[in-house]
Amino acid sequence: MTANSNQKNTRGNSSARKNSTKARETRKKTKIVVFAIEIIIILLMVAALYIVMTKTNSNGPSYTTLEAEDIIPDEVQAKKEEEGSTMQGYMNVALFGVDASTDSQLYKGSRSDSTMIASINLDTGDIKLVSIYRDTYLNLSNDSYEKCNAAYSYGGAEQAVKMLNMNLDMDIENFVTVGYRGLSEVIDGLGGIYIEVDSAELEHINNYQISIANTLKCDYTPVTETGYQLLDGIQATAYCRIRYTAGDDFKRASRQREVIMAIEEQAKKADLATLTKVFNSAVDDIYTSFSQEEILELLANISNYTIVEEDGFPQESMRTVANIGAKGSCVIPQDLESNVIWLHQFLFEDESYEVTAAILEYSDKIKSDTSKYIDKTY
Repeated sequence: MTANSNQKNTRGNSSARKNSTKARETRKKTKIVVFAIEIIIILLMVAALYIVMTKTNSNGPSYTTLEAEDIIPDEVQAKKEEEGSTMQGYMNVALFGVDASTDSQLYKGSRSDSTMIASINLDTGDIKLVSIYRDTYLNLSNDSYEKCNAAYSYGGAEQAVKMLNMNLDMDIENFVTVGYRGLSEVIDGLGGIYIEVDSAELEHINNYQISIANTLKCDYTPVTETGYQLLDGIQATAYCRIRYTAGDDFKRASRQREVIMAIEEQAKKADLATLTKVFNSAVDDIYTSFSQEEILELLANISNYTIVEEDGFPQESMRTVANIGAKGSCVIPQDLESNVIWLHQFLFEDESYEVTAAILEYSDKIKSDTSKYIDKTY
């Protein structure tokens, strides 16, 4: 498949301050944390609208197909096909945000600094979001164990989706990946989003804006006060990057989910012309397994889709953090089996889920690899 090499230039707000001096003082080009789910709702809403309105033969977002037999473990597929399986009736989508500075890095070579699963109940339209913490110590799908965000770098979306399915007993067949230029454009296109900024976040948000504006070569407008307020694209992206407050990366993932829900709220208020413009702006930074026909099908009841719950994996009461030698600081599922059971209860309301034999194997391996590095005994 050929990547779209035309990239959009991001423009700052006309009222923004010039920050070129500060940008030159920034010695390191900081990676911008982005995530695919910020625009999944918008993608589904406007892709078909764009096709219908323009009546072109455009292929839209960069597109690829994942084969189920290559990415879904046989035992998981068998469980799903059992009569009465609670996984039936759901569409599970992997959502990746990568630190891509070029089109080619959407496909491989970038770590997925944000990974989420959006589980859509096709009967009710309810969506549940789960962040898979980027530093979680898991099987990368090739019996190599390290931080799970490395899977995308090594094998692109296919390996990353396979990694999720293997470690979580999931049946994900679809994904959306977004490059960092898309996020600020989507938010600006919607007129900004409303976010509550507290005093701890205010201490960091403008510092992150400096590094983002340096990378995007644009201006930024400082956030000067706390409280519920309208944030523009650069401000909201900076808000998502805040890590050094109470809660560290876990809190950052929570902020990401907060931004997703704020974007969904604004997108549902937007008119057709606005949504079409948003899609045009972000299309070059999208890589997905959804075909145009599948997007059209999903659009049938898009107004009924609502994010109803969100959480993170590993679950708070069943995880710890430790420095695993050369692999660095990792988030460790204290017992992978228990975490996978919790995940299926959360997503599918399956109160009697039993994991596959593979999960027991991976769980034992994780314990063996990490137990000597942490104080807690499993």
